[in-house]
Amino acid sequence: MLCVVGALNYLDRMMITTMRSSLVEAIPMTDAQFGLLTAVFLWIYGILSPFAGFLADRFSRSRVIIGSLFVWSAVTWLTSYATSFESLLVTRALMGISESCYAPAAVALIMDYHRGSTRSLANGIHMAGIMVGQSMGFVGGWLATDHSWNYPFFIFGMIGIGYAVILLFSLKDAPKQPSTIAQGLHQPEKVKFRAAVKDLLGRRGFIFALTCWSLLGIIGWMIVGWLPTYFKENFNLSQTMAGVYSTGYFHAASLIGVITGGILADRWARKNPRGRILVPVVGLCLAAPAIFLASHTTILSVAIGCFMLYSFTRIFTDGNMMPILCLITDERYRATAYGILNFFSCIIGGIGLYAGGALRDAKVDLSTVFQTGAVLLALCAFLLYKIQPTPESITVQQNDQKESAL
Repeated sequence: MLCVVGALNYLDRMMITTMRSSLVEAIPMTDAQFGLLTAVFLWIYGILSPFAGFLADRFSRSRVIIGSLFVWSAVTWLTSYATSFESLLVTRALMGISESCYAPAAVALIMDYHRGSTRSLANGIHMAGIMVGQSMGFVGGWLATDHSWNYPFFIFGMIGIGYAVILLFSLKDAPKQPSTIAQGLHQPEKVKFRAAVKDLLGRRGFIFALTCWSLLGIIGWMIVGWLPTYFKENFNLSQTMAGVYSTGYFHAASLIGVITGGILADRWARKNPRGRILVPVVGLCLAAPAIFLASHTTILSVAIGCFMLYSFTRIFTDGNMMPILCLITDERYRATAYGILNFFSCIIGGIGLYAGGALRDAKVDLSTVFQTGAVLLALCAFLLYKIQPTPESITVQQNDQKESAL
């Protein structure tokens, strides 16, 4: 059920970027104003993520998800009636507020349901839905060209509202687990935001995870943002072909990788409590040299293959980050923890995009930028490797796997 919501989440936010010509023709604006439409969404989304995660920890996760879907879909539908830049800006800000409540609650609810040998794969399937939504962003530009810029907002807004009504009757919170209650880890009635943040920042494993996630935000946004330019300039490709190589092949590898990483992590976790940590470590150890080689080669096919390998293995970390948080944080604060990670990823990821442009202005070659990213990937692998599960989480994981087997 949440795989579909994840696809709608990213489709609704991404499709505005694919209809620039149609939108600017109907509502005149500068390039800076058009960029602000995406920037204001990202800023608000990132800033509110920790508080959104707290809501999911404090109240019903399923109701937070349904409310978020309904509100952002209503805002998407409302966007179709915008007639000025100012009204568009307001709707993008409202979408940032409403969409920020979804991801922390969704991944936490998946963890509540999948406590045994399916945890990483379940999270990977949800992320696959998100990637499908990302890759379908072109639908916005296509529908805008054939009809009008506001037509896709009207259609997908109504679809989201309808799906929210369906989930109202079908999506429920997970029942309490006997093994969790026996360990004294059942969720209390009230969770306080300040106590949650203090607890999380006091854990060494969470600091390692937060630092790793922030660095990955820089690397990820930097590569995604500048890869088309790299292909175009280094291999003398047209803009169209550079876009195909940097998105089509890239996202296809990520889609396969997130499922593969989930399956491998679940299997390794049956034999080793750190299995869900070690799979991303191995993935990053493969991704780092792949990026380094891709930035050195003058052979197009080798560059494409290396970037695909990076995309395939780098995503192991994304698919397993919430399962890793389950090993190092208090169960009461999982959604808040993910929200804090989201906050740093969005804010620092934006810095990565800016840094790439600043380095190009300083005449620094993109090959050097990507090589720096390879070094940071190796550092991320080291930080992940240093994470140790808490004894309580290992006990709960073993009990949950026994119950799943029975």
